[in-house]
Amino acid sequence: MDSKSYGFIGGGRITRIILKGLHNAGASFPNVIVSDIIMGYLEKLKQSYPEICISYNDDKLPARQDIVLISLHPPLILDLLKEIKPELKASAIIVSLAPKITIAKMQEALGGFDRITRVIPNAPSIVNAGYNPICFSSGISETEKSEILGFLSPLGPCPEVKEEKLEAYSLLTAMGPTYLWFQFYELRNILKEFGLNDAEIDESIKKMTDGALKTMFSSGMSPEEVMDLIPIKPIGDVEEKIKETYRNKLLSTFNRIKP
Repeated sequence: MDSKSYGFIGGGRITRIILKGLHNAGASFPNVIVSDIIMGYLEKLKQSYPEICISYNDDKLPARQDIVLISLHPPLILDLLKEIKPELKASAIIVSLAPKITIAKMQEALGGFDRITRVIPNAPSIVNAGYNPICFSSGISETEKSEILGFLSPLGPCPEVKEEKLEAYSLLTAMGPTYLWFQFYELRNILKEFGLNDAEIDESIKKMTDGALKTMFSSGMSPEEVMDLIPIKPIGDVEEKIKETYRNKLLSTFNRIKP
């Protein structure tokens, strides 16, 4: 970590993921303060990283830092920004880690403050394999962009994208693992019943997934040609139902998180 100070408002999943990923990369946190209304979250973080400072039910302290990361659910963000506005340094940078709330809405809540970044973090950042799309307000200089990207880079790539695409990325990169993980874990459970051990299953899932993606993206074949490579499809009779569920659920979720 550099010499800047960092304040996390919200000590839940996303903060835990970011700190773990940074810690994996060798960071320590003497210049980090985390606030939350749930003491258990703070105690858990303090146990993992004794050097951090914690602030129970008081967001003013993290709001006074150089980089202020907002790790809250979208409905809570605008009221929070209004509350912390008097505490912000003129040179501070706000980093929102949530969908839905746009830079323009945050600027309005902050009385025109224009040093805002939005990031859509994803869970694999916890093992430094994240993909975290980012956008910046006009008040962030190129040097400051580089500093923010340098801070986040140990978590994985952070492509700069247009703000209006962030909610679609939220469905794809942030929520995407949830579409797959339960299937992989269930596949593990089933295959244990068929005689494979954990090591055999895990290595096979890794290799199968890698190969499937390479075939999808590097073979030069159409989707129809790729999917026709395997004649036996054990769940082929429910594919249409699964696709219908995908479309309905993702559309419903997108409508909830879009600005």
